[in-house]
Amino acid sequence: MLGFRPQMPWSSAEPLCDAAAAVVAERKGMETPLTAVAEAFEELARGMVADGGELRLSPFGDTCALVSVLFSSLGMAFKFAEIEYVTKVNDLIGAGKSYGTLNDILDKDVENDSVKKQGSHSRNLRRVRLGLGLIKALFEQFLATEGCSLYDAATTAYGQVCAPFHSWAIRKAVGAGMYTLPSREQLIVRLNETDCSVQKEMRRYIDASSPIIEYIDNLFLSRNISLDW
Repeated sequence: MLGFRPQMPWSSAEPLCDAAAAVVAERKGMETPLTAVAEAFEELARGMVADGGELRLSPFGDTCALVSVLFSSLGMAFKFAEIEYVTKVNDLIGAGKSYGTLNDILDKDVENDSVKKQGSHSRNLRRVRLGLGLIKALFEQFLATEGCSLYDAATTAYGQVCAPFHSWAIRKAVGAGMYTLPSREQLIVRLNETDCSVQKEMRRYIDASSPIIEYIDNLFLSRNISLDW
């Protein structure tokens, strides 16, 4: 497997929460960031099948922690997303010590009428799912057109996934931050990939994360909880 270049964003500019940082550190130097994330989601999907369609919380939290590296590779433009995402992932990693599956945390919060309550595990799960979807949409846009700029890809992805849930002030700040994104070529270098390999690994993430994202959405919808929040 390829090693990491010194500038690889295996850690954020600011320290990650302890639990997420430990997961990232364990994989450091083993693969490129994209490969590590893609392989982790493929393994997570296989585990879900082996468990009869149930998604276990502990491996889910560990897998999602690796995605923080992809956010940090985008620089300051997505710092807002990285900070919120890592905080929510850290909560889910901690919850994995008490709950077995994603179903378990939804059931408990439904019972306590706290699904949408600030700080609840279910609310944090919803936010993590949006983070996974944001990266997936960004990769889809990145690959859709050869030579597509990262600015265009990120702007479209944000508009599709996160903008509907953000206030005007946040949308405006994010829009301004998009101008600080690295170029397409710079991102490929930061991820320690080539033009060819980055397409392969991004597609792996898209394919492997899609059933996980769909599963999480269905957890809420099956309980008559809308996704417009």
